[in-house]
Order: sequence, then structure tokens, then C-alpha cells
Amino acid sequence: MAKILIVEDEEKIARFVELELTHEGYEVDKVTDGRAGVEQALAGDYDLILLDVLLPQLNGMEVLRRIRRESDVPVIMLTARDAVMDKVAGLDAGADDYITKPFAIEELLARIRVALKRRETTPQTGEAAPDPNHHVLSIKGVTLDVEQHEVRVGNDPIELTNREFEVLKALMENRNVVMSRDRLVQLACGYDFVGETNIIDVYIRHLRAKIDDQYDIKLITTVRGVGYVIREG
Repeated sequence: MAKILIVEDEEKIARFVELELTHEGYEVDKVTDGRAGVEQALAGDYDLILLDVLLPQLNGMEVLRRIRRESDVPVIMLTARDAVMDKVAGLDAGADDYITKPFAIEELLARIRVALKRRETTPQTGEAAPDPNHHVLSIKGVTLDVEQHEVRVGNDPIELTNREFEVLKALMENRNVVMSRDRLVQLACGYDFVGETNIIDVYIRHLRAKIDDQYDIKLITTVRGVGYVIREG
């Protein structure tokens, strides 16, 4: 059975989750501050980490960044904050999912199962995964190289987060097709992503700031009540 690390400074929550996970058959360790969380996460062979955002010593975002330098272990963020930007920041920093306190234990268990299943079907670091979609997309002077994970406007490289890249890729691959927020979430975040679809609006704002506004390009068009589209011409 999978081995899970809980990084949570609220003892009652940590103990409750530990008991529930143990009852489900998981092997569980827990620590109560950020520094210990980094050390334990990198020292132990964990299949998944539950990481609180508000921690003593180091906050959860910094813990996540340090873990991601060395490990791709699935991380689910536990947060009392319900702001979309906080969730976007966690996902962009490398979190696989998030859940807002207070949460139902059944929902947490479901998200854990999804994250663990996704890991089983995802090639691990060092394995060469075939990419049937290897190609270069280009429209209105914007070029996206799927394999190299690069975006350029003319000769200028554009720095995008992973999910910004995936949203742009989905729109460019489906040029002239209006994409709903639900569909973009599925393509950019995964078919089993369970967060709010308005996160897509945040990624679109970021893309417009980095491409449309900087280079005076009308790349992404909003279709009111439906979603977004990139049109040729």
C-alpha cells in the first residue's frame, strides 16, 4: 500500500487524517513544520504528500518549491485559503491538487486515489515517453514547440508556467474552435482535475499579459458565455 507523508501543524487535523488514512490501509508519517517537511519528504520514499500551506519555519509554497527541485512525488495542498490566485500559485509551483479546509474526508480520500492512480500511469523521471503530438504550432507570429516546451513571439522567448503553456497549446491546437472552460481544464490540468474551472480565466489573463499586451497581438478572444478561442486571420 502507498506511503503518505502529512505536513500539517494543526495537531487535531493531522491526527484525524492520519487515523483515516491508516484505516484505509496507507502507511502514514506526519511532521508539523515546514523545515521538517522538506527533510522528511526528501529522505523518505513517499508515494504522496499532503502539505498544508500555512506552516511554521517554512510555508507550504516554499516547502513545495524545495521538494520539486529533487522530486516529482504527488503533492496535494491543504489550505484554509479559498482564493483562486492562491490555488493557481500552488498548482504553478508544482502541486498536483489542492483541497480547502474544512474538507470532507471522503473527498480527500478520492483525491488521493486520483493522484496515486495518475502517478502509476505517468512515466517517471528518466523514462523516455513517446510523444505522439510532437509538433510546432504557429499562429500570428506566436510559435509553440511541443517537444521543447518553448513559446516564442518572433525570436523572443516567452516564459510560461506549465499550465499556461498547456492552456495555450490547447487553444492553438484547436484554432478556430471555441473552447469551453471545462474543456480547457480537462486538456490543461487533466481529465480528473476537480478544481474550479474559473482558474482558466486566471491563466488567460496571464497569457494575455505576456503575449497580447506585450506584443500588441489579438491572440486570444473571449466568447461571452462560452469560453475562449484563437482565430486565424
